[in-house]
Amino acid sequence: MVVAVHQPQYLPWLGYFDKIDRADIFVFLDNVQFKKNEWQNRNRIKTARGWQWLTVPVKYRYPMLICEVEINNSSRWQHKQAQAIKTNYGRALHYHYLDDFFEELFKRSWELISQLNQFVVRRLAEILGINTPIFVASELGDFPQDPDERLIAITSYLGADTYLAGSGGREYMNTSKFAESGVELVFQDYLHPVYSQVFGEFEPYMSIIDLILNNGRNSLNILRGEE
Repeated sequence: MVVAVHQPQYLPWLGYFDKIDRADIFVFLDNVQFKKNEWQNRNRIKTARGWQWLTVPVKYRYPMLICEVEINNSSRWQHKQAQAIKTNYGRALHYHYLDDFFEELFKRSWELISQLNQFVVRRLAEILGINTPIFVASELGDFPQDPDERLIAITSYLGADTYLAGSGGREYMNTSKFAESGVELVFQDYLHPVYSQVFGEFEPYMSIIDLILNNGRNSLNILRGEE
C-alpha cells in the first residue's frame, strides 16, 4: 500500500493531484512550519499576458505551523479572485464546470488557511474523479520532528509499506532511513501533459483549475497522460 504526504496547498498544480491519484492514502501535513511566499496560500493562473498569482492573504508570524495560520479577511481576496477567474477564463470551453466549487470557495467564510486548502483539494479531487482517502496529520497523532522519520512513522501508522515522494525529494531525503525502516521509497517523476488553453502558447505548471476549466470531464485522462 502506497502513502503520499504533502502540505495542504492552495489550488495546487497538476502534479499535486497526480500524487494523490497514485497513492492509496494521502495525508495533509498540516502540522509543520508554514512557508511564506511558496504554495500554501497562492497559485498561478494563465492570462493573455502570461501568468498571475491568486493569493490568499494570511496573518503569519514565524514560526507558526500551517494549521495555526489565519486568513486575513480584511481584504476582498475572494472578490478579487472571482473576478480574475471570470476575466481570464470566461471564454474557456468549460468555464461553468466549476461553478458550484467557486460558489462555495468565494462565498463561504474561511478562517484558517489549512481549512481552506483542505476543502479546495478534497473538492477538486472529487470533481476530477480521484477517490483516494485523505487524512490530516494533526488528527492522526504525534509523530517525530525529523522530516524523514516523520514520513516513515506516518506511513507505518497507516499500515502501508511504500512512501511516494515528489521528485525533488531525491535532493534532501535520507533514503537509507527508509531502507532501514522497511518502508520502500519511490519517487513521482510526473510528466506534465500539454493541453488546450485559452490564450496563446501553452503555459505549464498552472493551477489545476486551468486544466479543468479548459477540458472539463476529460481532465483526469489528461492528468494521467491518457490523452
